[in-house]
Amino acid sequence: MTGTAPVPFTADDYKDRMDRAARQAADAGLAGLLVAPGPDLVWLTGYAPPAVTERLTLLVLAAGREPVLVVPTLEAPDAEKATGAPALALRDWTDGKDPYALTAALLDGRGRFGVSDNAWALHLLGLQQALPGTSYVSLTDALPMLRAVKDAAELERLAAAGAAADAAFEEIRNVRFSGRPESEVAADLAALLRRFGHSQVDFTIVASGPNGANPHHEAGDRRIGRGDMVVLDFGGLKDGYGSDTSRTVHVGEPTEEERRVHDVVREAQEAGFRAVRPGAACQDVDRAARAVIADAGYGEYFVHRTGHGIGVTTHEPPYMIEGEERPLVPGMCFSVEPGVYLPGRFGVRIEDIVTVTEDGGRRLNDTERGMVIVD
Repeated sequence: MTGTAPVPFTADDYKDRMDRAARQAADAGLAGLLVAPGPDLVWLTGYAPPAVTERLTLLVLAAGREPVLVVPTLEAPDAEKATGAPALALRDWTDGKDPYALTAALLDGRGRFGVSDNAWALHLLGLQQALPGTSYVSLTDALPMLRAVKDAAELERLAAAGAAADAAFEEIRNVRFSGRPESEVAADLAALLRRFGHSQVDFTIVASGPNGANPHHEAGDRRIGRGDMVVLDFGGLKDGYGSDTSRTVHVGEPTEEERRVHDVVREAQEAGFRAVRPGAACQDVDRAARAVIADAGYGEYFVHRTGHGIGVTTHEPPYMIEGEERPLVPGMCFSVEPGVYLPGRFGVRIEDIVTVTEDGGRRLNDTERGMVIVD
């Protein structure tokens, strides 16, 4: 089961995104944006180069000017096939020519530009040499909310990715855990994500017993035993948009303390979700979840932020963390994932992806949040 294919994005969709990005850059006092291959380029144009190499590929955006994609000549045919290609001009360059001189002709020689975070230093230094009067700032610092507010088509894809991850959990809770290495259960999870439509699996954390106290534990050779708490955290991309969910299961009957900690995390996750509403600050979500855990006496064992944004990548702005005062806006999507991690003993994390609605929030994951007993 992979579900119905989503409505494809159109050239107009990509044009609107490029226009919006250029306007936001101008509003931020930038001369333009320089976007290298990666998630930003895919989101803005629909183009992903067949391979990321040392050859310069760069989208140049500036308010009031036609977007230009600089590409190596040998990759121009692929770029021309991108859905967003009709909304931009292509400028290709051949081996032996100077791509920085070609790009420099498109830029304000004294401008300050936002640069996508994954641009190569090789390319940025080449531009600086060609235009020593320019300066640069990372796109995440300059326009952290560029991709944060999703439109209806993006929300549909995120909801479908969340439903696929939920389907994977409903299957994995029925497999045998006891006596098997974490890595085998992680492989089962990855296979289920692909079975339910994911083209890319980004992570399948299976953290049993004391390994659960490490929030980013990598599934290893430890054999899961009866009496273990097991943190499951998994996600990836389906139709270009991310999933990310966590549930904590128990092999056999839990102790009273294990149930208590699980209940605290579940209540914290619910409090974080209920704090989601337009106009609330991102940090309000973190504060709401953290207060429940602190009041229960486990505050020092909640060691990470409450959430992160999700879209064409599984981790992106906005972040639900103390000090982030940016207001929530309808269409934002992010995780709400408090946890308690008791060193050398066990951990608990419960995570849903949530989107901001006009009057609150909506979960994109809806599997059981209470204690799930597995074999």
